Parts: sequence; structure tokens; C-alpha cells
Amino acid sequence: MAVLGLASVVSSFIKIRYLVDKAVIDNLVFRCHYRVTSAILFLCCVVVTANNLIGEPISCINDGSIPMHVINTFCWITYTYSIPGLLNKNVGTEVAAPGAGNDYGQEKRYHSYYQWVPFVLFLQGIMFYIPHWIWKNWENGKVRIVTEAKSSSIFVGSFKTHNGYSFGYFFCELLNFLNVILNMFMVDKFLGGTFLKYGTEVIKFSNMQQENRTDPMIEIFPRLTKCTFHKYGPGGSLQNHDTLCLLALNILNEKIYVFLWFWFYVLMGLSACTIIYSGIVIMLPTSREKIIKRRFRSDHNKMNIKELVRRLDIGDFLLVHLIGQNINVNSYSDIITDLCVGYLESPGETPSAPSTLEMQTIYPEVEKFGKEEGC
Repeated sequence: MAVLGLASVVSSFIKIRYLVDKAVIDNLVFRCHYRVTSAILFLCCVVVTANNLIGEPISCINDGSIPMHVINTFCWITYTYSIPGLLNKNVGTEVAAPGAGNDYGQEKRYHSYYQWVPFVLFLQGIMFYIPHWIWKNWENGKVRIVTEAKSSSIFVGSFKTHNGYSFGYFFCELLNFLNVILNMFMVDKFLGGTFLKYGTEVIKFSNMQQENRTDPMIEIFPRLTKCTFHKYGPGGSLQNHDTLCLLALNILNEKIYVFLWFWFYVLMGLSACTIIYSGIVIMLPTSREKIIKRRFRSDHNKMNIKELVRRLDIGDFLLVHLIGQNINVNSYSDIITDLCVGYLESPGETPSAPSTLEMQTIYPEVEKFGKEEGC
């Protein structure tokens, strides 16, 4: 029940953000970063901190000379280790578990990442939200102002001044792409250089014969490890106590990171396609013309859209496009028609802006819009 309560907090956060961000100021892939991915990472953080799912995250076995809570706490706050050379040994005859056996003369692989998993997941969730936060502050409600007014008069006088606006948007798209790559390398470093190939190794493992395969999830996230506790005996001599520790939390960790591996690669591919698409839109005016015509319902003035696109800067186009995502087709067609008619009336120049009184009558925040565009 505690997990459900915490998960409901995460879902409420997403719902609140959705209600606050009334205007759509980005695309679907952009929203996958700060809404879907951040929510996934925060939810995973909640899951790995909910002890009632699996009981204690670590439980160690010893001969009784050390209190159980002491050895558990010690091995949790320091580290445990496994033996890579014993991963393929027969369990029950040669080793107690894959990688858990006699460590004399063997190379050891130390595990302390499990202490930091919740913190890293939470940090990643924040990292995926940062590009949206930057863009939202950069955008500063311009789309909402025009959308609620549903009139081209508000921004028509500010044409040729939105290139900084478009730079902010495309910069944040690039930031999303770089953020995915950074997160993948960060997790790879966090897990000892095993994450980048983690998913492919899991797929390979599932296709192997049962008797010839070693589970890569157990290799990266061992369920049974070893820990050594040092204490002094009655005579003052140093005593070493080897224990076996059950890391029940790794049952969750291995599933979480398998999912994140696939999700990050999918998100990276989608983000790369978005950047390529944006590059085409920037370099090819014909693509911008097709985008406008796609939602332009009336055949009237379609012949003038080409000329309209030719005169609009990329920043003007982006603002018009984002406005189109927030209003119905008829209102969008009316705005495009107004712009085309305005250019026909003044073929050699940008349509003149309406008076300040007229603009403030249309929408009270227009003065703010105009001041921001004049910066």
C-alpha cells in the first residue's frame, strides 16, 4: 500500500504539470523526455526504496558471533563482493551461488552501487526534466497568449523577431538528445562498464541453451554475494568473518535496468529522428509549406502559403506551427488566411501591426508579449 501511495504522488505530479502547462509548446518526443521518462525514473526510485516489496534489501548469514543487524548494516554501508572466475561453476557442488565461493587467490569484483541506486534514479529524473524547464522559461507563455486570443493580430507586428525563440526550441531538442546519451554513459560508469551492452547480453542469454548459459543479470546484479567483517577476538587477535549476503533488492534492480536500457535506446533513436526532422524544416522551406498546408482546411489562399512561408523566418514559422497545435483546424485556417490576405494587401512588406489599443482589447497580456519580443 505504501508503494501505491508513493506512486500516486508521482502520477499526481504528472497530472498537475499537465494542467499547469495548458498550451502545447513542444512535440510528442519532447514530452516523452520530461513527462514519460522522468515519471518512469521517479517511479523506479520509489519502488527500490519500498522495503515492503521484498523485505530487507540485504540479509547476511554468519555463525552467530556477530549480531545480525550489525553484519547487515556493515555490509550494506561498505560493500560486498563476488568472484568473476566462479560465475560458471556448478551451484550446490562447487559454489553456493554464481560468483560466491572460496575466494583464495581469486580476483574479486566489489559491489557498492546498490546504496546509490535510488539517488541516481532520482538525479536522472531531474536531468530529463531540465531541458523542458529551460524551454518553458525561454518560451515564457507566448503560445498561450496567442492561442487564447485566437487572432493573428497579436504577433503579426512582431514578425522577423522570433529567431531567438526558435533557437531556444531547437537547442532544447538537441539537449534532449545529448541528455539521453549522457545518461547512458553515466549509468554504464555507475554499473562498472556493463550497461551499454546489457540489453544485448540479456537477449543473447535468452536464446542460449539452458546448460550453457550464464545469466548476465546475475553477473551485474548478483543475488548472493560475500562480505568480510573484521573484529577482535577475546585474546586481542584480529578475526575475519566471511558471510554470505542475500541482496534481494537486486531482483528489482536487474528488471529496472533492463527496461531502462531498451527505453533509452528507443528514446535516443526517436530524438535523433526529431533532430533530423528539425534540420529538414530549417533548411527546406518546402517542408514548412507542407506542414502549414497539412492543417489548412480551406483551398482558398493555399496558393499564397508558399509566398507566406518564403517571407516568414524560421522563428515566425515555429510560432505559427506551435499555435496550430493548440487550436482547432478552423481557427488555425482563419489565422493563416488572415496572414495570407495581409501579405496580399501589402505585397512588398510585412503586414502592419494593429494599434496598441486594438491589441490590448484583443488580449490583456499582449503588452507583455510585445515587450518580450522587443528584447
